[in-house]
Amino acid sequence: MFSNAGEQIQVLFNNPVFLACVFSWLCAQFIKTIINLFSGKIHSLHELFDLLFWRTGSMPSSHSAITACICTMIGFRSGIASDIFILALVFYLVTIRDAVGVRRANGIQAKRLNEIGSILKEKGMNDEFTKLKEVNGHSPMEVFVGSVLGFFMGVAFSVL
Repeated sequence: MFSNAGEQIQVLFNNPVFLACVFSWLCAQFIKTIINLFSGKIHSLHELFDLLFWRTGSMPSSHSAITACICTMIGFRSGIASDIFILALVFYLVTIRDAVGVRRANGIQAKRLNEIGSILKEKGMNDEFTKLKEVNGHSPMEVFVGSVLGFFMGVAFSVL
């Protein structure tokens, strides 16, 4: 179908579904960074770039934005009765469930265990304590805002 890898990459970067997903992710991360910047939660240039491109959690959910966007784009392009739309919808729902449920609960639990471990270490009761990674999940509002953002990005890229 394609003669070389360069042509395949060019086709990928011209695909409106791909572009919409990348744009919705970048917008969500940008909004998240601006919110954290103005609320004083960013203290260095490294933290700024980390949040802008990689860090999870916070308002809005970039995972929700990108999955809502791809679901919306596929719905417009293939129809909501198509198998690929059903796949995208299930992928969206699993992502949302994970963000609000599992990752959020794990993050809260890890934070509490780290607090307990630090107290025990200070009292000399557990010298071998090492902190757990605190995974950042999302509140329902963060997921809702990310989903709305992704939906409107998908509509915009489908209609315009």
